[in-house]
Amino acid sequence: MRVLLVEDDNELAGRISRGLTQAGFVVDRAVDGDDGFELGLQTQIDMIVLDLGLPGRSGLEILEDWRRRNVATPVLVLTARGTWVEKVEGLNKGADDYLTKPFHLPELIARLHALRRRGWGHASNLLRYQDLTVDLASGEVLRGAEVLELTSLELRMLKYFMNRTRHIISQSELIDHLYNTEEMRESNTIEVYVGRLRRKIGSDKIKTLRGMGYRFG
Repeated sequence: MRVLLVEDDNELAGRISRGLTQAGFVVDRAVDGDDGFELGLQTQIDMIVLDLGLPGRSGLEILEDWRRRNVATPVLVLTARGTWVEKVEGLNKGADDYLTKPFHLPELIARLHALRRRGWGHASNLLRYQDLTVDLASGEVLRGAEVLELTSLELRMLKYFMNRTRHIISQSELIDHLYNTEEMRESNTIEVYVGRLRRKIGSDKIKTLRGMGYRFG
């Protein structure tokens, strides 16, 4: 899952980015409201963590503008402001969840997983397909009773495939959702990782559609 973090505090942003990356998220960051607004318009962003106290345009202002432009990406508002009035204002302007600073990273990660499950229509932390089970909270992957050892990118790829079972997924779509803006983005790298993932989960589960991309299931 690809997360846009809009946060001007470098120390806090670094801590959040490290924690989300370790949890299997791909993180892009904006340091002010203007850059955050523009990045939030990108369709490859899966969810947004938005601070309200930003230089330039305020978090509430850009949130309201996103919703006015029909940007439906789930937004978790992150702020030091803790009064119920500001929480209500953020939710009324289109926020999907609210977390007040200070907070614990595991709670932020759990809330993002909950937002993603809601978006994909899942009720639990488990993704299942045939003999495969992925625990979104722990990152554990089972094939039957066997625990599979996946790299971070392989795990992100598998979760994306399992959330879009039977959909045609192009290489460019995979690249957009698996890499942040600073990482190398090459289609032949995707082919290599798809091949490795096939060998671990079963080659029949991911089909290559010539000239179109891949289909899981």
